[in-house]
Amino acid sequence: MPLKLHRHIEPDVELGIWQIEEPEEWFLERLGLAAAEQQQLARIKGRRRVEWLAVRQLVHQMSGRKIRGAFVKDEYGKPHLEGSSHHISISHSHELAAAIAAPVAAGIDVQFLVPRIERLAHKFLGPEELASLQDGSRIEHLHVYWGAKEALYKAYGRRSLDFRAHIHLDPFSYRPEGGQAEGRILKEGYEARFRVQYFRVGDYMLVYAMLLV
Repeated sequence: MPLKLHRHIEPDVELGIWQIEEPEEWFLERLGLAAAEQQQLARIKGRRRVEWLAVRQLVHQMSGRKIRGAFVKDEYGKPHLEGSSHHISISHSHELAAAIAAPVAAGIDVQFLVPRIERLAHKFLGPEELASLQDGSRIEHLHVYWGAKEALYKAYGRRSLDFRAHIHLDPFSYRPEGGQAEGRILKEGYEARFRVQYFRVGDYMLVYAMLLV
């Protein structure tokens, strides 16, 4: 079973990465999907089906339970693990699935590195964020920004956030060995700050964010 990483990044915060090598049937035999989960899976096509399954297998193994807790969604579509008070966030891209579980609002994103992100930068970065991009590592830097904004969006969990208008990162220098930054959500009187961490996993960038309390 390719559990690539399972780490307690803080005493009560867990991070996991799954290298997806198994066929869909392998996951279906083990997960015992609830009826609502089966209905969700039926609406998913192609490769994303096995990614969807892998991230649920990952969270189950991170939980340490013998009997798996189902994923349930709240009114905004944010996933929660049945029987757990922890916040969970999940992500999947190509051959990797990732998850974080924390006692505070948290989000995670993993993305396969692609050059075309350069063409989209103006859609999700503000002027100061764009100005901070470094020659020689622009693609990686952009993926950290994108991943951080995805992670904050998931941590917020109520949708209706504009990546440029409502989600902001303090400009930072990209570090190949991994690093951190601070992000914030500002929307109609709501304000929250998050600690953002990132590191590269082969051809992928992984970013996670946790609420600062």
